[in-house]
Amino acid sequence: MRRRECFKLLAAAAATPVGLRGAESALPKHPSELKYSKLTFDPPQTEEYRHELPNGAVAYLVEDHQLPLISLSASIRTGSYLVPDEHAGLASMTGSQMRAGGTKTMPASEFDEEAAFLASQISSSIGSTSGGAGLDCLKQNLDASLKMFFDVLKNPGFDAERLELARSRRLQGMQRRNDRTGSIEGREYARLLRGDKHFSTQQTTQATLESITRERMTALHQRYYHPSAFIFSASGDFETKDMLARLASALGDGWPGEKTEVPAVPAPDHKPKPGVYMVNKSDVNQSRVSIAHIGIQRDNPDHLAVGIMNSILGGGGFTSRIMTRVRSDEGLAYSAGSSFRPGTYYPGTFRASFQSRNPTCAQATAIVLEEIAKMQSEKVSSEELDTAKNYSIEIFPRFFATASIVAGTFASDEYTGREKDYWEKYRDRIAAVTRDDVLRVAQKYIHPEKFVILAVGNVEEMTEGNPDKPEYKFEKLAKDGEIHQIPLPDPLTMVYPEA
Repeated sequence: MRRRECFKLLAAAAATPVGLRGAESALPKHPSELKYSKLTFDPPQTEEYRHELPNGAVAYLVEDHQLPLISLSASIRTGSYLVPDEHAGLASMTGSQMRAGGTKTMPASEFDEEAAFLASQISSSIGSTSGGAGLDCLKQNLDASLKMFFDVLKNPGFDAERLELARSRRLQGMQRRNDRTGSIEGREYARLLRGDKHFSTQQTTQATLESITRERMTALHQRYYHPSAFIFSASGDFETKDMLARLASALGDGWPGEKTEVPAVPAPDHKPKPGVYMVNKSDVNQSRVSIAHIGIQRDNPDHLAVGIMNSILGGGGFTSRIMTRVRSDEGLAYSAGSSFRPGTYYPGTFRASFQSRNPTCAQATAIVLEEIAKMQSEKVSSEELDTAKNYSIEIFPRFFATASIVAGTFASDEYTGREKDYWEKYRDRIAAVTRDDVLRVAQKYIHPEKFVILAVGNVEEMTEGNPDKPEYKFEKLAKDGEIHQIPLPDPLTMVYPEA
């Protein structure tokens, strides 16, 4: 008993703040009365970590000597937007096969074995507007791992057997394109807002997949993979001077092909047509609904105020209005919310979305529209504004939480051309947002008359609606009362039958 009592006393002492031990009378009566010192955090400066290599590459190096590990990433100025429609899928296949297909100096199976022996993770990819490659290794294996990493960047082998295996797997995935409402919604949402002619809605088909050859992948690689197109971010247990020398040495030898100027990312020229659109999936009991229109670009001076407004409307999780109404108050959806992401190269989108039972989708849609109208007609409360602003300010240190994040953030900013003082002014700009600003940007940047409403699920049950709430109908949400049906395309040809 005496030992147990001693343990309780020790535990209580450990749980009591040092400044309060022996002064129990000073303890607050409720957690809400706790006082906290002001959070102070100065973000790191880009100039501390930015280095230019002799061959035109840029590197952001952040030392971290806590563990004998090193992480290195490369961003490459390329992307699927550079590939014509008739070869859709070539960029992503090239990116993945650069690593999976071995190199000209090391066959694929041997490359895999050597990487496993070194406990090194090496990856490569090409996305819509950039290429990427990564290396995670032990410090003691850095030399061998770096050699393999740059061998992938410089001399991919594009093994024929690995290519055929990847082609077969991708074909199997394409056959399941129409199986899940989530993938259908994402595809049709993009088509409605961006059209069929933009690279962001480019679809791989069986024909374009079969057109991918080792020769075409090699040509794409040689056209865009050059040292001047690389932006590196590295973190871990290294000395900056030594790592710079290693990178410069690895990039110094001759590279295949010639340096190519990379065209700017094109903006879509499609003008979305407002209305209610539906895709039928009769075998599901829940449908997905999106309410969207074209938004703003990242260089818009109001983009932070727009972010605060959206946080209150639907982006703030359980504190947001849409989540509170649709889930907590009405019980119509497990999750509901909105996003207003500014685009980097062209305007992004505003999107409110949820997933609900088929019969209650019209009701939930009407509620979301009500909350949007309310956001545009009256000022938010001071409490709502403070919650949104304080969250955005207090999570700011997370943007620089680790050495890897610091290096990656600065490298990404360099790649996309973000303004240099963005992070220095970020919190002050957030703090300056007022209730008047929130109302102003809601009225200026949300356009209900431009809404594209997309619902994917059991159309019959969605249009019939909730018998207990007959006043909610999708026909009432459509300006002309017409619901536009989008048929499912053939998954391999992506040809849409007539509705």
